[in-house]
Amino acid sequence: MSEGNKNILDDSVLRVTVRDVMKNKFDLVSSKATVREALNTMRHVETKCLIVDKYDDGDEYGIVVIADIAKQVLAKNRCADRMSIYEIMTKPAITVHPDMDIRHASRLFAQVGLTRAPVVDAATREVIGIVSYTDMVMNGLLRLEESCH
Repeated sequence: MSEGNKNILDDSVLRVTVRDVMKNKFDLVSSKATVREALNTMRHVETKCLIVDKYDDGDEYGIVVIADIAKQVLAKNRCADRMSIYEIMTKPAITVHPDMDIRHASRLFAQVGLTRAPVVDAATREVIGIVSYTDMVMNGLLRLEESCH
């Protein structure tokens, strides 16, 4: 590596994929669920989003993040029992491939304004996990940094 590129990671040394850092546990809800029902399914301490299940094989996944619920339900003083996930979800959700390098995933997040995304297996078209900036930085960046030394 040349003197001018000391701060650039060497791509050939180490590759960390989305699969390496993603969370395998996620909450899957129906778009017909009320916001209250959906929140009650958030069983995992670190859950900050809900994946909205496909209606059928021709459908796409959706996503609801806590900020969506705060902005569209709480801030507008709307009743969580009377609002469905369908009304506040983002659909189709932008998904990432499990074998994508976390540097590419991070660039995608930055380009389209994501904070987290479902990880979808290309062969089965099923969600196999969820990945966030936090996962990529806390679980991936330090592994990449090892290639700097």
